[in-house]
Amino acid sequence: MCRLFGLSAAPLRVRATFWLLEAPDSLARQSRREPDGTGLGWFDADGTPRVDKQPIAAYADERFAGDARERESTTFLAHVRYASTGGLDPRNTHPFEQHGRLFAHNGVVGDLPRLDAELGDHRDLVAGGTDSERLFALITKHAEALGDVGEGIAAAARWVADTLPVYAINLVLTTPTELWALRYPDTHDLYVLHRDPHGRHLEHASAAGRIRVRSGAPAEHPAVVVATERMDDNPGWQPLLPGELLHVDGGLGTSRRTVVDHPPRHPLSLSALGAHAAASQR
Repeated sequence: MCRLFGLSAAPLRVRATFWLLEAPDSLARQSRREPDGTGLGWFDADGTPRVDKQPIAAYADERFAGDARERESTTFLAHVRYASTGGLDPRNTHPFEQHGRLFAHNGVVGDLPRLDAELGDHRDLVAGGTDSERLFALITKHAEALGDVGEGIAAAARWVADTLPVYAINLVLTTPTELWALRYPDTHDLYVLHRDPHGRHLEHASAAGRIRVRSGAPAEHPAVVVATERMDDNPGWQPLLPGELLHVDGGLGTSRRTVVDHPPRHPLSLSALGAHAAASQR
């Protein structure tokens, strides 16, 4: 199953490292079960989005292993991919960038021709073959029409829930100052942690070891972390509810609201997915 990770320390810029570790529970070892791509997104001081991604497993990516990935940003977005749609190509590897925003997704959405038709001219934003990048383009379309990213996510999610076959559309979207995360429906978990300063380096590892994150600066600064699973034994981890949208603003203020209050009208089961897509969601 794909793994999502998002972090905001806005308005402060912090250093964060997403790297291959040699520990038994390292991301490199776990990427053997999520072998189809690894990506990290961040923002320069002027707000320019940056993405470093490869369509290969983290354990096989020499650049990923050799680069400490010490970047400075107010927000970060990381993704480890097990492909469900779209081939193994840089264009299909998360995170994606559109209009200065970064996006990653864990799930499966069906009937891509219907989704393409709904995108209209916004189909031009899609460079690859994934449902994820198309979902991002739909969010971009609604965000432009409504003048608000959160409302764009909500509108896009409701349209998908009412129109397309859906297994899951868990997602994280970041800008230089804000972060949004949506869990829908109840297929996969998505957790949030409001992390208080501890006066030490931030180094979280999930119990299953699928993601390990280390902050290179002393942890005197607060942050909000979003992840596919609880990454340590901190009791502050809280699951997002199905249909719930989290927003983290530019001052680390958070809000949570339900934006889709019903199950998908056309739910997909694992048995309805192709073998590889089904494997990617287990």
